Amino acid sequence: QVQLVESGGGLVQAGGSLRLSCAASGRTFSSATMGWFRQAPGKEREFVASISWSVGRTNYADSVKGRFTISRDNAKNTVYLEMNSLKPEDTAVYYCAKRSGGSTRWDSWGQGTQVTVSS
Repeated sequence: QVQLVESGGGLVQAGGSLRLSCAASGRTFSSATMGWFRQAPGKEREFVASISWSVGRTNYADSVKGRFTISRDNAKNTVYLEMNSLKPEDTAVYYCAKRSGGSTRWDSWGQGTQVTVSS
């Protein structure tokens, strides 16, 4: 179904900021939830943040609350993750994902973008 492409990753110093983008193929997402996940070296993939496409309801992992902000641009079919006050432990490959309305399963994934935070 939908194609997701992440961008915006890179190298940043601790305390710095970075904005990730997730561009989706053209379609409506009114009933979908978009999410960001990350996987650090040697660790399992973990949930970071999510946003409902229609009303913009957000959820965040405790580890990023107050530092990361998820948002979306409906006209561009794009989801963003603004990351502030970055820490070395935020270093990971970040993935964008979609969950269809009424589903408990994330059914579409992007290829990932690397975020590296140096101390």
